[in-house]
Amino acid sequence: MTVDGRVARGDRTRRAALDAAVVLATEVGLHGLSLAQLADTLGVSKSGLFAHWRSKEALQLATVDRAVEQWQERIIDPARRAPRGVRRIWALHQARIDFYAARVLPGGCFFASTDFEYNARPGPIRDRLAEVFGRWTAYLEHLVREAVTAGELPADVDVPQLAYEIDALGITAAMRSRLLDPDTAYRHARQGLLNRLRALCPDPTLLPEGLS
Repeated sequence: MTVDGRVARGDRTRRAALDAAVVLATEVGLHGLSLAQLADTLGVSKSGLFAHWRSKEALQLATVDRAVEQWQERIIDPARRAPRGVRRIWALHQARIDFYAARVLPGGCFFASTDFEYNARPGPIRDRLAEVFGRWTAYLEHLVREAVTAGELPADVDVPQLAYEIDALGITAAMRSRLLDPDTAYRHARQGLLNRLRALCPDPTLLPEGLS
């Protein structure tokens, strides 16, 4: 089966535009993102983008979805190469902090920024962000339960609480790294979870003793 070259080029153009939109959203806010602004950034006509997204809201929703894909590619997928249990939880946290430290998004964490931006703005964008955040929370809880099943965390561990703490360390690192010393913020986020997991794990040798 052959693929229409125009369709393939259109998909590449759309993906590149959304990558730029994710970057812009971390700098000017998702609410401030517009077709005109994205067109100026890319050096293309607004009408060309209008063929992909018929409204500002459609672009914003697509930008959220692209940020989810990026999170999957950069954080979740690499962590899945680690064994199930505390090592996968640790790998996920490490990948998240590494993603922040690489400054892929110059304005910081897309989700930390947009969640704060939209927590008091009812509507489709907030609903989509709430759905994404709910899936992320459920995934963290799933990883914790896997570690319990593997015998690498106590059977009586408070799963929602530990998942909350894991995410809180990531969010705090994302926010503090923009205002204070980023290396300190990232080190505290890594060490905080490492200490927590080693204290809970019956076999702490599964995890590093400390940070190099």
